[in-house]
Amino acid sequence: MMFPALPTREGDRPHTGPEVPHLQLSQTSPAEVRGGLLQWMAAALPGTAWGRSKVSAPRSRAVFLDGAAPARGAVLMPPRGDEEFAHVHADGSLHLALDPADHAAFLSSGWGEKHPLYDRGINVVMLYAPRDRAELDVAKKVIGASYAYATGRAPVSDVPGVPAA
Repeated sequence: MMFPALPTREGDRPHTGPEVPHLQLSQTSPAEVRGGLLQWMAAALPGTAWGRSKVSAPRSRAVFLDGAAPARGAVLMPPRGDEEFAHVHADGSLHLALDPADHAAFLSSGWGEKHPLYDRGINVVMLYAPRDRAELDVAKKVIGASYAYATGRAPVSDVPGVPAA
């Protein structure tokens, strides 16, 4: 799956913490936007299970491959690198694994940044918290790319009762 073209992110870059846990400190998601994000992720990513992240802050909700092996060549989040591919923080930002071939396009888009451990070989980037419906649609595209990298499949595009990306 080719990484989707993303529109330019409006406004200044949000403030984020410089260390682990790597959190977004400004421009966080309103509750209804974060709720819509979680609802879409639960419906549009078949073959996954939700749980507490094994690497993030305690209030983060993680998406794991539900018993399946990752797609060939996919390196997911530590500690194992083969099950957790994304997690959502309480602020609405996410950490996710992307195909390394997509890192430059994602980082240059202005929608996220490297994780503090990225330069130590950890395949994790931060997707900034969506602030409104339009940004939620962008987040769905990036999460869809992470899901496709992890599973080799595209997310469900038409989820009843949930607006599509």
